[in-house]
Amino acid sequence: MGTIHSMLAALDEREIARQVTMAHDEARMRYHLSSNTVRDFDQFSRIIAAYFNHHYGSCISRGGSLSNADAYVEAKNSLEREQRKRGGDIVTVFNDAHDGTNGGLRVVLDTIADSLKAEAIERYTTALFDRHVAPNSWNQKVEIIRQFIACCGSMLAGSISRDQPERYARDYGELIKSYVEGLRRTSSIFRRL
Repeated sequence: MGTIHSMLAALDEREIARQVTMAHDEARMRYHLSSNTVRDFDQFSRIIAAYFNHHYGSCISRGGSLSNADAYVEAKNSLEREQRKRGGDIVTVFNDAHDGTNGGLRVVLDTIADSLKAEAIERYTTALFDRHVAPNSWNQKVEIIRQFIACCGSMLAGSISRDQPERYARDYGELIKSYVEGLRRTSSIFRRL
């Protein structure tokens, strides 16, 4: 029983903020824009690549960086992943940054930051499961997953089979992704002023 309680304590919103999200929010706040719009797609590409490298170096690689081309690809992939949920694409994002609509460039960078933040929470949660669940004990894995679902079920997507913890005991990636998406929908660690 102690294992699930220590996991839940580590998954408390304040603990996630302390361990993971504060650094991402601070990285976003440190990046200032001279304008909330861009002239053209070339400027847009340079800005999202520069921002991605800033955030990546601040929170993920701790000082390292990607080439500008790789940073652009990663930023574009983050933006497209988020836009697909809304029926848009990179052109939609560029148009917002160009025209200043839907929050303009500021919201574009917020979207990249939130995507990186969600990935970091997913890694943090996966590491928690890996630390607390013995990989060679099937019964313990099933029991921890059952308890996690019982405690955090309201955060999980409807597609998660709450009565089948065995389904997630072998590979809890889908369960963790669902949990992080639930946090994105409901948690203050993803809210902006």
